[in-house]
Amino acid sequence: MTYPVPYTRVPSPLGKLLLTATGHGLSGLYLEGGRHVPEPGPGWRADPHPFRDTARQLDEYFRGDLRRFDLPLDLAGTSFELAVWRALREIPYGRTISYGELARRIGRAGAARAVGAANGRNPISIVIPCHRVVGANGALTGYGGGIDRKRALLDHEARVSGPPFRPPS
Repeated sequence: MTYPVPYTRVPSPLGKLLLTATGHGLSGLYLEGGRHVPEPGPGWRADPHPFRDTARQLDEYFRGDLRRFDLPLDLAGTSFELAVWRALREIPYGRTISYGELARRIGRAGAARAVGAANGRNPISIVIPCHRVVGANGALTGYGGGIDRKRALLDHEARVSGPPFRPPS
């Protein structure tokens, strides 16, 4: 038996966010106009009620009052992707690390490209902070929501936690 996929769209400083869920938790948070954004179709049901806590925490995050999300998540991915996504949640608010460092943290030194690919398939952006991963030289690279949004998220976190993020020139 299949169940309808609940979804809603919520406003944010980055544009509308599409939220999806299962009975076990948040399963997607997509930036409008970004890569890999699913389109609601048959079997989807618009329903803002399952997302009240998510919307509240997103509001608090964008106001600068929340640094770590506390939401039930329902992630579907390979064991490698799940390991990468778990490690992303351990990157401190307002900080960045390189893809190579993320690979080392999951015990896969030398797998920076594979980590980058898994990072790009993160279905719950912002909550799972894939925007905190940068190139080895600190340059902003790849973000499914666009580099401008990645910069905006990093600048937002830096304003709240310390000096503004500045990529190397």
